Amino acid sequence: MLPSNMKKSNSTTTAPAGTSPATTASADSVATTSTAAPASAAASNARSNSGECGDFAAAPAYDASKQQQELTPSCKEQKLQPPDEQPIAIHYLASFHEICVVTALLPLVTLFTCFVTAYVFQYDDVHETHCRVYNIIPSISAITGVSPQRYFWRFSIALHIGPRIPIAFVYKNYYRAQLNRLAPSLVPKTSWLITLILVLNCIEIAALGGVTYISNRENYPVHERIFITFMVCSLCYMLATIKLNSILNARQTLNAQQLQSIKWKKILFVASILSTIGLLVFFAKHRFYCHDLAFSWFAFFEYLIAIANMLFHFTIIWDFPSQYMLIVQGPRENLTQYLGTKPKVN
Repeated sequence: MLPSNMKKSNSTTTAPAGTSPATTASADSVATTSTAAPASAAASNARSNSGECGDFAAAPAYDASKQQQELTPSCKEQKLQPPDEQPIAIHYLASFHEICVVTALLPLVTLFTCFVTAYVFQYDDVHETHCRVYNIIPSISAITGVSPQRYFWRFSIALHIGPRIPIAFVYKNYYRAQLNRLAPSLVPKTSWLITLILVLNCIEIAALGGVTYISNRENYPVHERIFITFMVCSLCYMLATIKLNSILNARQTLNAQQLQSIKWKKILFVASILSTIGLLVFFAKHRFYCHDLAFSWFAFFEYLIAIANMLFHFTIIWDFPSQYMLIVQGPRENLTQYLGTKPKVN
C-alpha cells in the first residue's frame, strides 16, 4: 500500500521547479485559446470572403471552408444584379408639334425662295426646254437645278428628311396603339395596312432625297424614274392613310382637331389626284407635241402636287398637338414603368 503523498502526486501534474500553479493554469488556457484560434479565423475569413451573405455562427470550424465554397457563387451573383431602381435622366425635351411644323414648312419656304430668285435673276436658264417654245412657269427641277439655288434646296431637304424618318415610326406606333379598339377579326388586316404605310412613307422619303440630289441636268433618265417612284408612293401613302383612319375611327367620337386632320387629308388627296392627271396630260403635250405653254401648265400642276404633299404631311400638327420628343437614359423596364405612371395628355 502506497503512502498518501504518492497517490496525490500521481493524480496531479507536477509543475516545474520555480513555477507557481497559477502560471501552469494560465499556460493551459493559452493552449486552449490557440487551438481554437485557427477555426475562428477560418470562419471569420470565410465570412469576409463571402460578403457576409452566409451565416457561419453555428457552423463547425472544420466545415467553414466547405460552406464558403457553396455560398460564395450565389453571393457574387447577388452583387452583380443591378438595383431595382436606377435614376432616369432626361437629356433632351422638345415640343413634337414645333418639330413637325418646322419640318413641314422648311421645303415649302425654300421652294418659294428658289422660285423667286431663279425667276428674277436666272430667267433664261430656268425656261430652257428641248422644244424651245414659249413658257412662263419654270419647273421645280429647273429652279432647283441652277446654282446657287440647288445648294440651298439640297441643304433644306437634308434638314427636312432627318426628322421625317423618326416621324414615320412615331406614326406607326401611334396607329398600333389604336388597334385595341377594333374587333379581333380586323386587327391582322389593319396591322398589315400600318406596315404598308410605314414602307410607303420610307420609300417616299428616299425618293425625295434621290430626286433632289440627282438633278435632271446630271442624269435625266434616273431623275425621271425616281420622280415617278415618288409620285406613286406619295399617292398610295395618302390613300392608305385615309383608309386606315376610316377603319380606326369607325364609330368613334373624334375631337375638332382629329376631324380637321381627316378632312384636310381627304381634300389634299383629291387635289393631288387631279393635279397628277393634269400633269400627265400636259407632259404628253409638251413631250410629244411641243405645244406653247404646255410645259408651263405641267410645271403649274407639279407645284400643286408638291404643295399638296407638303400640306398633307403638315396635318401632323392636328394628329400630335401636345406631344413631346424625349431623349432619356435609364433601364427600359424602369423607363416603361416611369412613363406608365405619368398622366397622359390627349
